[in-house]
Amino acid sequence: MPTPASAAAALLVILAAALRLATAKTTIEPCSGADACPALLGYTLYAEMKVSEVAALFAADPAALLAANALGFASPGAANRILPAGTPLRVPTRCACADGVRKSVAVRYAVRTADTLASVADFVFAGLASADQIRTANGLAEEDPDAPLDPSLTLVIPLPCVCFNSTDNNLPAVYLSYVVRVGDTVQSIAASHATTVTDISNVNAMGSPIVAPGDILAIPLPACASAFPNSASDYGLLVANGTYALTAGNCVECSCGPVNLNLYCTPASLTASCSSMQCSNSSLMLGNMTAQPTSGGCSVSSCSYGGYVNGTIATSLSSGLQPTCPGPHKFPPLMELPTAPNHGPFSPSPAPGPGEAGGAIPGSLPGGSNVSPANGPARSVSQVSLMNQPHCILLFILFLVL
Repeated sequence: MPTPASAAAALLVILAAALRLATAKTTIEPCSGADACPALLGYTLYAEMKVSEVAALFAADPAALLAANALGFASPGAANRILPAGTPLRVPTRCACADGVRKSVAVRYAVRTADTLASVADFVFAGLASADQIRTANGLAEEDPDAPLDPSLTLVIPLPCVCFNSTDNNLPAVYLSYVVRVGDTVQSIAASHATTVTDISNVNAMGSPIVAPGDILAIPLPACASAFPNSASDYGLLVANGTYALTAGNCVECSCGPVNLNLYCTPASLTASCSSMQCSNSSLMLGNMTAQPTSGGCSVSSCSYGGYVNGTIATSLSSGLQPTCPGPHKFPPLMELPTAPNHGPFSPSPAPGPGEAGGAIPGSLPGGSNVSPANGPARSVSQVSLMNQPHCILLFILFLVL
């Protein structure tokens, strides 16, 4: 008769085999050329980290990261605030075309002692990239994903994103790459992102509205589109509804919503030196407006942002007659930064040290994967590795058996 220990060991072997056969899904968009679009990565913090550390991990600007989440990006010391583990964030990125498919390849990760491909994929980048995808992107030899990596390595991290012409049903949209978590359903995901099950199903070419933990869905978020000239360095700027974006060297902040989907830009005053933001032949500054009631309606003049051209903030003055005078502009509400609990001066923090992208990784869990090449028809579904959430559940089951 087998002992409890041998039965538990057999169960572990079965569960590990099941994990390595399990696959998850992600949306693949074939592409060609060198164009790119703004996109968002849905990221959940694996440990307490400073805002600046999260930004460094994804090669992003700390203020831009906060603005994309409608957090207090202008508050003093915001970049050094510590966020608690488990905080969900939307990380702005550029979705480029690489190897014939859409992906973000601007992120570089300096390997730390005891890092493995599995821990980097599942913990540091919260399932946004699989161990096999990281291995392929860096030309590494086939080996156990739980084997320690050479600490001298710097890895390219391929992150999933899509553009789909920055539209959804012919309306401006920013696409968020969302890693499905335990307990998620397509209905709950749609409700939390102000979209519909039908829209998510269509974008991700889903035969049925069923998802599994580790799947990566492209979520279309309504957005405000810009109309800047091709010569502007911020040409193609898109801002997701209810959020902000910083541009022109952080001199200008542009917001979207909540009342309408018209881009609205004003001075940000986050830097000491900014070029003039006054409309020519007018006393109006960027974002200012005058309204004068008349017998025929309301005479409205406004100073709008026209892009960052050759290091200069372009502005344009517009005047016209409207039926009624507009009220004051409503901005998307800024939320307070979540605060990590204070562990005291002698408690170690798993957050990375200065200048390091990433932090101390929890003990790595078994987790290899089989990944198909990143190709396929437009809006097709490809397979990537199962992420770390099921590992935790299965190890908990093993604990109960023991």
